[in-house]
Amino acid sequence: MADFKVGKITHYFDKIGVAVVELSDSLSVGDNIKISGHDSELTMPVTSMQIEHEQIKEAKKGDTVGMKVDQEVKEGDEVYKVS
Repeated sequence: MADFKVGKITHYFDKIGVAVVELSDSLSVGDNIKISGHDSELTMPVTSMQIEHEQIKEAKKGDTVGMKVDQEVKEGDEVYKVS
């Protein structure tokens, strides 16, 4: 199965390692994602997501979620779901 885009990074909080993702498709805790940007690529499982500081298990198209990421990402980086 090919990777497909599920959103893009709109903000990154470097002190806490959290990316804000605007979703264009659904995403669940446990999904594997790839974050691809100008000078970096990161593949990782989604271990936690929050909306307005509330822990959630899944988010739908149109939601804006915060998620912990393993390394620095940048605004505008694309987020893909990988199989």
